[in-house]
This record gives sequence, structure tokens and C-alpha cells, in this order.
Amino acid sequence: MESRLISILKRNKAIFTQISSNFKASKSGVHPPNDPSLLIHSKFFSSSSSRLNSSSNSNISRSFIAGGFRAVRHYYPNFQGISKPSLRNFSTNASACLQNKEGLKLLVTGGPRAQKLVGVWLFASAAWVFSMVVLGGVTRLTRSGLSMTDWKFTGSLPPLSDEDWLVEFERYKQSPEYNRINKGMSIEDFKFIYWMEYAHRMWGRALGVMFALPFSYFLRKGYITLQLGFRLSGLFALGAGQGLIGWWMVKSGLEEPASEYTEPRVSPYRLAAHLTSAFVIYSGLFWTAMSVVMPEPPAESLAWVNGAAKVKRLALPLSILVGITAISGAFVAGNDAGHAFNTFPKMGDTWIPDDIFNMKPLIRNFFENTSTVQLDHRILALATLSSIGVFWWSTRKVDIHPAIRSLIGSIVGMAALQVTLGISTLLTYVPVSLGSAHQAGALTLLTLMLLLNHTLRRPSSALLKTLPAVTKTVI
Repeated sequence: MESRLISILKRNKAIFTQISSNFKASKSGVHPPNDPSLLIHSKFFSSSSSRLNSSSNSNISRSFIAGGFRAVRHYYPNFQGISKPSLRNFSTNASACLQNKEGLKLLVTGGPRAQKLVGVWLFASAAWVFSMVVLGGVTRLTRSGLSMTDWKFTGSLPPLSDEDWLVEFERYKQSPEYNRINKGMSIEDFKFIYWMEYAHRMWGRALGVMFALPFSYFLRKGYITLQLGFRLSGLFALGAGQGLIGWWMVKSGLEEPASEYTEPRVSPYRLAAHLTSAFVIYSGLFWTAMSVVMPEPPAESLAWVNGAAKVKRLALPLSILVGITAISGAFVAGNDAGHAFNTFPKMGDTWIPDDIFNMKPLIRNFFENTSTVQLDHRILALATLSSIGVFWWSTRKVDIHPAIRSLIGSIVGMAALQVTLGISTLLTYVPVSLGSAHQAGALTLLTLMLLLNHTLRRPSSALLKTLPAVTKTVI
């Protein structure tokens, strides 16, 4: 027993000596050697001098406690100490990097309060765009998109009297959709589809105002950096252009179809362009909001950083596949291909329809042939679900942050739910409720992929210098 106590004292003395030398080295700008056995102690002394002045006593105390537990476990193997990875949330690293801004360029100046205000505004803008996408899906599913036959950039007041409604109804009666599909429609039914399209357009213009006013305020307060200002200005310009793309899309549905047997509808290419533009705007807003509130990715060890780099190589192409699958849904909607075959897994009585290559040139089959368009969307959806499953399986043994692992699990669940929604929508002949939920599910899955890629970023050099080789939290 006496010899054990002497050896414990000698070991603690050696640890104390190493801590003191590391502390002196950090004060003089010389980095201590990366001894794995001492990383748990030296990491407390690798931050800036201001952080040492404010919390050096507590850090030294934690170092001694950690060293004591290590020594006890080493000499007394039966001691039941508990060691597990830390489960801090995403904001932990963001607050840490605010304490040490060396090598990190923040998008917002003015401190944590300004950072929070700008972040809330950007997340609210992204949520607004999300609701725009869902409302646009409802507008399309209720066949309301062609009810307004004119467009003004600044918008216009809705009909306020019976005479105004009659004027608008007469304009609609001149459209191909009324003459070929809705002939004999009552004015009450017309009011419903008109209000749907009007709400969609005004909701988009309201978003422009809601974005522009806080943007101007934050610029005046000096919260917006030059980099963030250029990025947000570009997103605002895309939002303004989205209105033009929307009218360009609607205009294609107001033209007489090439054949008398063809139903009037908007061009699937223009519909896909309109949806893609909305997805780009949403992705830009969401990514920027995440960059504002979480300047640093969640990383507590070099092992987790290296694990995140491995996962990122798989996550990026998977995100592209998710985006392509979502955009293929726009061609399904634009060609009204959801009603072509309402069976699953077969398409009618066969696995592959006979008319999938009946258009010339061949490329038109992939974008205009209803059978091929639906088959393409099915294949892409199942390929996406399978790829996400393989992605989860491939990363299950990679050493990564627990929050990232949890996010990967959420992506698997959302992908399965999205495929279920798609099949249910198909089998029930595309009802408005399930169709809009399926579109919202596509954007939700894309959101999770954006969040995953954002959390997989490489930390700044300043944060990397402070990370231990492995995460080891002792309780």
C-alpha cells in the first residue's frame, strides 16, 4: 500500500510539472508537444490569454480532477468511473468560437444579440419561402394557377364588387382552360380558384417586404458584414426574379395548346424552373441562417473532425440526388403524370410501359412523356431511399459527433416517410392533402440534407488548435 501511494504521488507530481510547463509555453507562444496522454490536461491551456484570465482557476481544477480520476483508475482497475462522449448541442461550438475569434470571419457584427436577431430573421424568411412552396403546390393541385389572366409587378387589388368579379370572370372565359376544362363553371367556383392564385402571388410580395425592411434596418445598425450583404442582396434579387419566372410559367398555360386533344397547362420546363428557383432561394436563406447562428460546426475532438470529413464525401453527392429527385417531381406535376398510372409497384399491368420511348427526339421522352416521367420519378425516389440507407450503414461505425449521427437517423426516417407519402398520393389519385404533404416532405428532406452538410464543415484553424485528439469527458 505504501509503495502504491508513493507511485501515485510521483505520477501526480509529473502531471503537475507537465501542466506548468505547458502553461508557460502557451504564455510565451510556444505550443507544447502533442502527447496523447496529456491532451486532456493541455487542452485547457490552449485558448487565448483572455479566456485564461477569466476561467483559469476552474480549468486547472478540472485538470486536476481529471488527472486524479485517471490515476485512480490506473492503479485501481475496479474503480467504477464513467467516461462517455459529450452530447452538447450545436450552439456549444458557436459560443466557444465567439470567445476566440482568431481565424474566424463572422457574418454578423455587433455581438451575440445582433447575431441572434439576424439569425431569427433569416430563419423566418426561410420558413416563409417554405410556406410559399407548399401554397404553390396547393394552388397547382386545385387547378387555380391559370385563374388570373394578367400580371402586375406591384400587384393589384382583388375584385371588390360584383361588377369587378364579372369583369374578371369574363377575362377567364377567354382562356383555353375555361373553354376546354371548366366550361360552365359558376362564378362562385371561379372565386375560389381566383382567391387561391391571388393569395399565392400576394404571399410572395409580402415576403419581399418582410425581407427588405429588416435588411435595411440591420444595414443601418451595421450588423451586416460586406460578405453577408452581397449574399443577401443576391437572394433578394432571386426573389424578385421569382415573380417574373412565375408569370412566365403562367403565361404558357394561357396559350392555345398545339392539339385540340391536349389539355391546357403550364409548360413543365417552366414549372420546373419556378420550383428550382424557389428551392435555390430557400436553400440560400437556410444555409446563411445556419452560418450566422453556428459559425463553427460541432467538433470537440480531432477524431470527430476527421470522421465528419469522411461522412461529407458521401453526403454531398447524396444531397445532389435528393435535389434531382425533388425537381423530377415538377415534371410529374407539369405533365400531369401523377394520374397516368395509379398502381404500385407495377405501372398498370406491367413493370415498364410500352410507350416510354414513343416521342422524337428521344430526349423529349424524359421530360414530356407522361409514362416515362412517372417511371423516372419512381426510379429516382427508390434510388434516393436506397442510397440514404447505404449512407446510414456506411457511416454507422465512423467516429462522429453524436448530433451528426442523430441527424443521419432523422434523414433515414424522413426519406422513408417521403416515399410512403409518394406511394399513398399515387394510389389515391393525387388528392390535394397528400399531394401538398408530399411536396412539403421533399423540401423537408432537402432541409435535413442542408443541415447535415452544414454541420460537416471543417472547423476554423483557431478551433482546430484547441481540439484534443479524442473526446474524453469524465463524470
